[in-house]
Amino acid sequence: MLEKMSDFFRNLPGKKCEECGNEIVEQYECHINLCNDCLKIKDM
Repeated sequence: MLEKMSDFFRNLPGKKCEECGNEIVEQYECHINLCNDCLKIKDM
């Protein structure tokens, strides 16, 4: 039996930073593999 597409995406694990291992909070169109801390990005 096939699962719903929405269930598939909902059950994907969180994305982790390649450098430090912290979970990355990202927008849907974002494809980076480093967190803001490792990228040295500060909130304005």
